Amino acid sequence: MSPTRPGPVRWRAAPPAALLAVLLTAGLGLTGCREAPRDPVQIRIATGSPTAVYHAFGESLAAILNRELPGVRASVVVTPASAENVRLVATGEAELGFTQADVLPARLDADPRVAAIARVYDDQLHLVTSGAGPVHTVDDLRGRRVSLGAPGSGTEITATRLLDVVGLGDGGIRRARLNLDDSVAALRAGRIDAFFFSGGLPVRGIADLAGGSPTRIIDLGAWTEPLRARYGEVYVSRDIPRSVYGVAPVTTVADPNFLIVRAGLPEPLVRNVTRLLMERRSELAEAHPAAGRMSPRSAIATSPLPLHPGAAAWYRAAKP
Repeated sequence: MSPTRPGPVRWRAAPPAALLAVLLTAGLGLTGCREAPRDPVQIRIATGSPTAVYHAFGESLAAILNRELPGVRASVVVTPASAENVRLVATGEAELGFTQADVLPARLDADPRVAAIARVYDDQLHLVTSGAGPVHTVDDLRGRRVSLGAPGSGTEITATRLLDVVGLGDGGIRRARLNLDDSVAALRAGRIDAFFFSGGLPVRGIADLAGGSPTRIIDLGAWTEPLRARYGEVYVSRDIPRSVYGVAPVTTVADPNFLIVRAGLPEPLVRNVTRLLMERRSELAEAHPAAGRMSPRSAIATSPLPLHPGAAAWYRAAKP
């Protein structure tokens, strides 16, 4: 009797190339496979302005993923930042992204397409003006030309909320919607009187501005509690010391930042991304000091977003 020959293998979840790529990124060390995956696993990281923290952080993270995860091709996408990043991840146009917490929906089930990998650091809202100009408080913005950040940015959301609680929300200022680089250029040229930007310390574009011309950062500490009362407890007060920009120290409004992920990404892949995010903190901090403020203990505080199962698995094993 002839031995029974096994029938052809049918891949129910993924074709061989895609499955192989996932297994390679999981670090499972396949042997005996003659063919590498035809197409690498693409990880697009939605960031922000080229002179802001998200971009520096994302560039460093992409380099780490490309170096240490076989079969992965990571790249950075320049965007207006938080709100657009959430949209890109949710719609599958990016796999990872950075966002402020106040941009996210208040309910855990509001968008099941997006999950969290980590809370990474806190953004601080900067209100920047000329050191020789007439703006010394938020009230001095009345009737003046002010940039609230790029459309789709977290800055625009936080700054708009601040102006609402101050009483300047309905026609109180002349609004511009510029990204960080364009805001700095417009302030230097006198086309605007001030601009808002939310970012981790230090923001390179603001540091360059303060290093080249008289610059003032406006104290916003008095508005943290009104923001919390109206929009929730995500906001806290944080200091910007003189050592950051070489200008007078102020207290401002801070907002947590998350690294988010498309919920449908494979658990082994997300677990490895989480591992490298935490284990390579010192390298990430070389790209920007804000990245060095992460820790496994603080990273798991991602409410209102749930952790991706792959990220949760790594934190459970690490026992932060």
